[in-house]
Amino acid sequence: MRVERIPYQRTNFFSKFILDYLSGEACLSPFYHRAPKLSNFKAQIQEKRNQFVNRALLVEELSQQYSLIDTNDSVTHNIQSLLQENTFTVATGHQLCLFTGPLYFIYKIITTINLSEQLKSEYPEYNFVPIYWMASEDHDFDEVNHVNLFGKTLKWNQDQKGAVGAISTQSLQSLFNQLKPILGDSKNAEDLYCLLSDSYLENKDMASATRHLVNSLFSKYGLVVLDADSPNLKKEAIPLIKRDVLEQSNYPLIQNTNQGLGEVQAYVRPINFFYLQKGSRNRIEQQGSDFIVCNSDLKFSKEALLSEIENHPEKFSPNVLLRPLFKEFILPNLAMIGGGAEVNYWMQLKSTFSFNKIVYPILMLRNSVLIANDTISKKVNSLGFDIKDFFYDDVDLHKSYVSRTSDVDININSELVKLDDLFSSLLSKTIDEGIKSSILAEKQKQVNALNKIEHKLLKLEKQKHQNALSQISVVKTKLFPNNELQERHDNFIPFYLKYGVEFFDLLKKELNPLGQKFTLFSDQ
Repeated sequence: MRVERIPYQRTNFFSKFILDYLSGEACLSPFYHRAPKLSNFKAQIQEKRNQFVNRALLVEELSQQYSLIDTNDSVTHNIQSLLQENTFTVATGHQLCLFTGPLYFIYKIITTINLSEQLKSEYPEYNFVPIYWMASEDHDFDEVNHVNLFGKTLKWNQDQKGAVGAISTQSLQSLFNQLKPILGDSKNAEDLYCLLSDSYLENKDMASATRHLVNSLFSKYGLVVLDADSPNLKKEAIPLIKRDVLEQSNYPLIQNTNQGLGEVQAYVRPINFFYLQKGSRNRIEQQGSDFIVCNSDLKFSKEALLSEIENHPEKFSPNVLLRPLFKEFILPNLAMIGGGAEVNYWMQLKSTFSFNKIVYPILMLRNSVLIANDTISKKVNSLGFDIKDFFYDDVDLHKSYVSRTSDVDININSELVKLDDLFSSLLSKTIDEGIKSSILAEKQKQVNALNKIEHKLLKLEKQKHQNALSQISVVKTKLFPNNELQERHDNFIPFYLKYGVEFFDLLKKELNPLGQKFTLFSDQ
C-alpha cells in the first residue's frame, strides 16, 4: 500500500478551532494544560504522580471484569502493572457502536496503543497502559444501532431503553442473517462472522459484546477495556457526585469558561448527572428545595438525595461533561485521545478540573485516515489525479480535469493579468477620485465579462468530457460518502474482508499519534 501524509489544513474537514490548537495559537492556551508534544509528558507524569488514584480498586475492578473473558498475557500484565506507582494510562472513550461503528473508532484505538508505545520508548523507566473506556451508560440507541456496509445500512431495531451497555443482544440474530450473505464465503469472511457472532450472540448485553469484540481485535497490543458502569468505581467517585449534584459547583465554572472559549461543543447544566435505572437514564433537576428525576415520578429532598448518593452511587451517571472528571479521577491517566469535538468539550473543563483537584490531561487529536481500495486507486490514476486531490469539491475537480485535458485553453488567468496591468496603467494617469472610481467600475465589468466567457467555455468543454466527469463524481462519493470523511461513515468490515487482521497491523505501523498529519492509504 502507498502511504501519504498531508496537513490537516489541506483536507478542509477540520475546524479552525482544532487547527489553532494543533498549531499552538495563543488564544487557546488558557483552556488546556500542556500541548500534545512528547517532551511535555515528563512534567505530566510528575504532576499525575502527586494525585491519589486508588490503584488497588482499579486493578480489582478490571480483574473482575476480565474474569469471564480469555485475553492476551499482555493485557493481564498491563492490568497488574497498574498497581505500580510508575505505571500510567493513556485513554480513549467511545460509544458501544454496533460492530464498532464508523472507522474512526478503530483509529482511536490504534492511536491510543501507539501513543503508549511511543511513551514507553521515550520514558522507559515508566509503564504505559492503553485504555478503552466504554461509554456504556450512554442512552442514545439511535446513534449506535446501525452499521454502513457496501452502500447499505444494516439497522438493529429493538425496543429496549436506558443505558446502551445493558441492552440485551438476543434480538440480533435476524440482523446476523442479513449480514452473512453480505460478507461472502471467503476465509476472512468466515473468520469475521465467527468473531462477530461469538461477540454479540454469545454475550448477554452490549457492554459484554463490545468488550469481547474489542478484546479479540486488540488484546495482542495490550489494550485494556474498562466499563465504568461499576458500583465500586462510582462509590470511589461519591465526592465528585456530591459536588456536582448537591452543590452544583461545576456549573458556574464551565459557564465562565464557555464565555471565554466562544466555540463550545457540549451544553452545561446546573446538574450534570443522570439518574440511572434499569431501562432508563434521566436527567436530575432541582425544583425549589427538592430534586426531581425528569420523565419520572421520582422526587428527592436534599437529605434523601444525599442518602441515595451515598448508598447507591451506581445510580448516578455522568453526562458528557462530567464523564471526563470521573475518568481522570479513576485512572492514573496522562492523555485523552479523541476527535475534534471531544478536544473541544474537554477545553470547556479546565477550571472545573482545577476546582476538583484533578490533573488535567494532555489532549491528543486521534489519527484520521482515508483509504482508497485498488478499484478506486486505479480509477483515480486513470483520471490523472492523486488521492489527495479529491479533498477538493466536485466543481474544482471538474474544472481541473477539463483544463488539463481540453484542446482549448479555457483558463483566463493570463487575460486577467493583462487586464489588471491595463487598468493599473489607466489609474496612474489621474489623481481625480471620481475618474478613479469610474476606471475601477469599468475594470470590474471587464473582469465579470471574462469570467462569463470562461464559464461558457468550461460548460462547453464539460459536455465533451461528461463520462470522465461522471466518473470523478462517483470516485468522490466513494471516498467521501454523504460528503463527509470516510472514517465517519464506513465500517472496518470491508477492509477486514480484504486484508484480514493485517489491516490493524498496517494501521498500527503507519499511524503516528504525534505526527499531526492526515494519513492516506491507496492500494497500488
